[in-house]
Amino acid sequence: MFQAFLIKYGEIGIKGKNRHLFEDALMKQIRHALKHVEGKFFVRKEQGRIFVEAESAFDYDEVIAALQRVFGIVGICPMVQAADEGFDKLAETVNDYLRKVYGDREMSFKVNARRAKKSYPRTSMEINADLGERILAAFPNMKVDVHKPDVMLDVEIRDQIYIYSQIIPGPGGMPVGTNGKAMLLLSGGIDSPVAGYMIAKRGVKIDAVYFHAPPYTSERAKQKVVDLAHLVARYSGPINLHVVNFTDIQLYIYEACPHEELTIIMRRYMMRIAEHFAKETGCLGLITGESIGQVASQTMQSLAATNAVCTMPVFRPVIGFDKQEIVDIAEKIDTYETSIQPFEDCCTIFVAKHPVTKPNINIIRRSETHLEERIDELVQTAIETTETIWVE
Repeated sequence: MFQAFLIKYGEIGIKGKNRHLFEDALMKQIRHALKHVEGKFFVRKEQGRIFVEAESAFDYDEVIAALQRVFGIVGICPMVQAADEGFDKLAETVNDYLRKVYGDREMSFKVNARRAKKSYPRTSMEINADLGERILAAFPNMKVDVHKPDVMLDVEIRDQIYIYSQIIPGPGGMPVGTNGKAMLLLSGGIDSPVAGYMIAKRGVKIDAVYFHAPPYTSERAKQKVVDLAHLVARYSGPINLHVVNFTDIQLYIYEACPHEELTIIMRRYMMRIAEHFAKETGCLGLITGESIGQVASQTMQSLAATNAVCTMPVFRPVIGFDKQEIVDIAEKIDTYETSIQPFEDCCTIFVAKHPVTKPNINIIRRSETHLEERIDELVQTAIETTETIWVE
């Protein structure tokens, strides 16, 4: 019965004179999300409302699932559209709607009419009262409750009449692309996909970089990261995934530097390379899935040591989360089962038995001088041989 959806947004409504820019960005993301479902749809806005109208047959559940992945949407209202053919026809349409959605259920209701079309012969208050009377006559099991109704029946009188009573929650946040662009350091773990999701939720367009170490990491490990990028892209929109061959750099660090400092020094070179691609593609910051104290490379001292090589901001949206909180989000966005597949990434292959947990930045820099002979050449080669995969 539903051929249209009213899209409710939150923060966009307080953007003042710039609101239309955020509305247009939200409509663009809705169109992108609906490209991947069966059916044809028309997305439009009218007087502070965004509508999605079906122009062909579609799968209702599939459309709702797609819209629930569009940041900026706080509510999805399946809606019946009707032409203005007089009040009697409106009352008949409303009763038919209630019968199909709720049957003869015993419940309370409230009619909430909004008359945007001022030429309509009844006021909003008159529509509320008159429709309520018709509903009570048609449904003996229903009663009016204006304070805490079981069902809020919204009736909007515009050029057409819109009838809806259900609000399906959306993901909230801001439309992707309204707050710049950042580069995600994406591994095969649980944390980094969650970090990318959370930053994208604030309207940031993301690309990603993955550090691959063949033959120590398999092609299946690489495919796992591509799969994770696909899952994140359902929310963030298309991602350019830069796959960096990091093997020679890791082996050189392993040969030339103290083993307890391996993780920190490798991490510092990952940040340098990630920043190169970030600058090259117009990003304004880096994103990582680090959480304070979770592993040796994520103590405050370790984070400071890796930050020291960056000239742009590093965003860590899960920095204060414990593991279970991160897992809960990973399960919600369907990345968890992929993240726990047993394919090693390059960080776990070269981990030291006793990594330093409170690195001294001056000592780390001194250790890095042992790399001066070849490291610039190896980094340049890694950059030049990077594979970029378009993921959506």
